[in-house]
Amino acid sequence: MGDFIQALDPLKLVFTETVLSFAITPFNAPLYNFPLFLFGVYAQESQENTESLKLFSGFVAISVLFDIIWMSTNPQNWFIRAVTIAILIIKLPTALACLAALRQRGAQFNGLGFRGNDLAGATVWSMPGGFTSGGDREGYQTVDEPTLASSPRPHAPPTAPTSQPTAPGAYQSV
Repeated sequence: MGDFIQALDPLKLVFTETVLSFAITPFNAPLYNFPLFLFGVYAQESQENTESLKLFSGFVAISVLFDIIWMSTNPQNWFIRAVTIAILIIKLPTALACLAALRQRGAQFNGLGFRGNDLAGATVWSMPGGFTSGGDREGYQTVDEPTLASSPRPHAPPTAPTSQPTAPGAYQSV
């Protein structure tokens, strides 16, 4: 069984499922499969990042349950149901092949990666605008930091507004 899983090409499996799920999207079919497999194509292509492939493997395994629930509650054409069942059957080898690919890339499987209350770890993406969890702020200044240079000229205090007599019940502009 292990040699069979090692021989599978996860990219071809994901690409096959992507094409099949795209083909049935206009019909009464699970809509989550197509975006899931598009993410899988990205996860397979990114060789240096193993976190996205871990996420994809988990999503594929969980989506098997969603497929069973979806097929039991939604009526389908016989052809669309056959394609949905084919996608469902291919999902198990896909998840196993992705896990084997992760092991070949040197990924560690230590639970879910949670260490106590520490949720830090390798990130799949980073926030734009310098909102990173690390110490490199790339030129961004936090609220607590003092300003680097003071203003070159002093600011004049605001002038007090002049009061004008208004008619009773009239609107006033501020």
